[in-house]
Amino acid sequence: MNTLLRRKIDAFLLAWKNNPDRKPLIVKGARQIGKTRSIEWFANQNYKSVVTINFVEQIKYRNIFNDGFDVDSILKNISLLNPEFRFIPGDTIFFFDELQACPNCATALKFFKLDGRFDVICSGSLMGINYREIESNSVGYKEDYEMHSMDFEEFLWAKGYDDDYVSTLFQHMLEVKPLPQLQTDVMFDLFRDYVTLGGMPEVVNTYVTNKNFSGTLALQRQLLKDYEEDITKYVEGLDKAKVKNIYNHISTFLAKENKRFQVTKLAKNARNRDYVGCVDWLADAGVVNICYCMNHPELPLKGNYNPSLYKVYFKDTGLLVASLDEEAQDDLRANKNLGTYKGAIYENIVADMLVKQGYQLYYYNSDSPALEMDFFIRDANSLIPIEVKATDGATASLNKLLKPDRYPDVKYGIKLGYRNIGFNGKFYTFPYYLTFLLKRFVRERTSQNPQ
Repeated sequence: MNTLLRRKIDAFLLAWKNNPDRKPLIVKGARQIGKTRSIEWFANQNYKSVVTINFVEQIKYRNIFNDGFDVDSILKNISLLNPEFRFIPGDTIFFFDELQACPNCATALKFFKLDGRFDVICSGSLMGINYREIESNSVGYKEDYEMHSMDFEEFLWAKGYDDDYVSTLFQHMLEVKPLPQLQTDVMFDLFRDYVTLGGMPEVVNTYVTNKNFSGTLALQRQLLKDYEEDITKYVEGLDKAKVKNIYNHISTFLAKENKRFQVTKLAKNARNRDYVGCVDWLADAGVVNICYCMNHPELPLKGNYNPSLYKVYFKDTGLLVASLDEEAQDDLRANKNLGTYKGAIYENIVADMLVKQGYQLYYYNSDSPALEMDFFIRDANSLIPIEVKATDGATASLNKLLKPDRYPDVKYGIKLGYRNIGFNGKFYTFPYYLTFLLKRFVRERTSQNPQ
């Protein structure tokens, strides 16, 4: 696989190294999203000595903490196992990979920070890693970074587009200036490819190298199987069959009209209390994104939702696409037709793009009054509804939410679809592919319009 795919973590790691008060770093995220490759590339570019230890592949290294957590004892035990490692103060980085296989390593981070001679990065798959246990160790002496699969901006980089091009897109958003038709057509084609592929680096790299979809579906389906095997391997304290049952039914619920996940329809006589913790485990493992139903369309977002009403999306839309049937696959790749799953796929990709910007997911659905909205985000002083339109249908709910006498926290809205940039005085319209810039847009708009 190409090692030169540019990732956002690259800039983060450089900034981390340039911080004189840097703490040991834990990079966490779902499996096979490129954590190890990015860290190894950074380490080899920036340090004279790189000490890489993988606690899954090199089991004997799990014992390096047996004599205590002071750094000299750890160094002594590492050098006993491999005398070729060099420990150069100020120019050595320790890369402890697969942290989940050796939680003791997290305890050692405090001592590395206090010692100060060496930099440390740990990485672990969220699948199987008990971060609640690990996070209780070395509190205040480490920094966490959550990595995701590639977002659309990273996909554009892989296709050869640079930062100036992205800045041009963003400037059009800020000025509410429609993009030229040719540019829009090209970007929508790229976006549809990204929807089909998702952001797993090996899948994207295969597509970029081959200049087509050849081989990508097989990789995606293998990832689905790998995740399912990991559920069997790592789930503890819960019914593995129930966790797998939820995992295997995500696309089924997303294909329904309201897309809400209902445990009662998973199996005969299934009850919510029997599945407590199962969806949360999948979310903690980095497999799914959960979108909660708000109690009322008003601020604040946190605390204003019903934890028993939610939608479940795949963390990476490519995995949702890979879970579809053969006929849908053929239609999607040959004709770029999303078929009956169109609404589910677009909601999933927007959810994914929002999460990758740091947003938590909320939606709203009410029968009285009849009102539904796909997502909500916020700025400093207002609630922002986001409507995801697979077709150019009516926007009744968005218009209702924008009545100031009914919903005073809603000052403006955003509609995403197959359309150009615009603003009608109430809500902005943006093409789907610009969703990755929404947080920047909202932040900049708020700074220009503080009230």
